[in-house]
Amino acid sequence: MKKIFLALFAPIALMMIAACDNYETYAEQKDKERAAITRFIKDSAINVIDEATFRQQNYTTDVSKNQYVLFASSGVYMQIVRKGCGEVIKDGERTTVLCRFTEKNIFTDSLALTNDVLSFSSIVDKMTVTRVSDTFTASFTKGESLMYSAYGSAEVPSGWLSPLLYINIGRQTKPDEEIAKVNLIVPHDRGTQMHRNYVRPSFFVITYERGR
Repeated sequence: MKKIFLALFAPIALMMIAACDNYETYAEQKDKERAAITRFIKDSAINVIDEATFRQQNYTTDVSKNQYVLFASSGVYMQIVRKGCGEVIKDGERTTVLCRFTEKNIFTDSLALTNDVLSFSSIVDKMTVTRVSDTFTASFTKGESLMYSAYGSAEVPSGWLSPLLYINIGRQTKPDEEIAKVNLIVPHDRGTQMHRNYVRPSFFVITYERGR
């Protein structure tokens, strides 16, 4: 398991080394990030819709058309694959959310990190989420989060919280129920501290399940 973790984390280390060897201004790094995201969207045949269209569609994205909504204020692109069973986290509620995820480095189009493989089947990233009005805050639980182990912080990327107004957080109790699943394009400033430091955008596939 340790060898697999190191193999998955290797692209992150290589990116950090490359950033040290080739100095670029922050503006240049952001230009590269925007270009990489634009290329990723084109190569993935993503159909971007605005928030007005998203609202008109009752806060859904048409997966058959590969729709992603762009949140203009954050630069996060979101596709709701499954809205999920259960209910939306209520205003004033504090709850535990369990996530399985896969992270892809958009610059290199390579796997960066995942707990959605057999080797990590016992590790479901656990975070405590609090909602106040339409704002969510969250932190990972040490020892129960691959993200915490990989990035050295309890900080939950704010991009991970973007879907929480629009998906249900529940547990599967019937065969025909499914937990929520989203795809996210997350720019560096909505990621972890490491993403911000190296201006690295990521693509995440994440499932959300209510903890006990």
